[in-house]
Amino acid sequence: MIKRQNFRLLPLFLFLAYFAGAQNLDIRWLDKFNSPPNPRPDKAWQFVSDCMAPVGVAMPLTLFAAGAIGKDKDLRQRSYEAGGAFLLSAGLSMAIKVTVRRPRPFVTYPDIITRKSKGSGFSFPSGHTAVAFATATSLSITYPKWYVIAPSFAYAGAVAYSRMYLGVHYPADLLGGIIIGVGASLLSYQVGRWIER
Repeated sequence: MIKRQNFRLLPLFLFLAYFAGAQNLDIRWLDKFNSPPNPRPDKAWQFVSDCMAPVGVAMPLTLFAAGAIGKDKDLRQRSYEAGGAFLLSAGLSMAIKVTVRRPRPFVTYPDIITRKSKGSGFSFPSGHTAVAFATATSLSITYPKWYVIAPSFAYAGAVAYSRMYLGVHYPADLLGGIIIGVGASLLSYQVGRWIER
């Protein structure tokens, strides 16, 4: 007869088996997106990646300026929420990175992954992706129109893809960044609603 204690260990074994399989899937997917060096696309995707921080900072500042010029209190409030989402997504990403301490893919798999960017520190989650999706979500909440939402998330998706293409993040890192970015933006928006009440 199987002891009850053995069943208690079953979730742990399932988790470890899943994690081992997920790691293999992660590197297989990354290998498909990361290619040998190619100067023109490499520069283009590096540019997309590098624009993340300026765009993330400029968006709440632009909303604030537009709200101040138009004397629009609601738009100024959205700018505070967007700024809060930016800071929260960046801060959470950094805190999780130093806690999880997942090595970069080009460190773990130098014979498979081509490093095309200066990615340093740890891999999980992708801070670029988190901030890009926080920015896209905040902008979409402020202007809930398809012609704002579609390009916002297309740009955020391009930033995420660039991190894999450049060989500095796994697909799971991007998924973590997306969850953090969207979650930070929704949380910041909700806190804004509580403050307004």
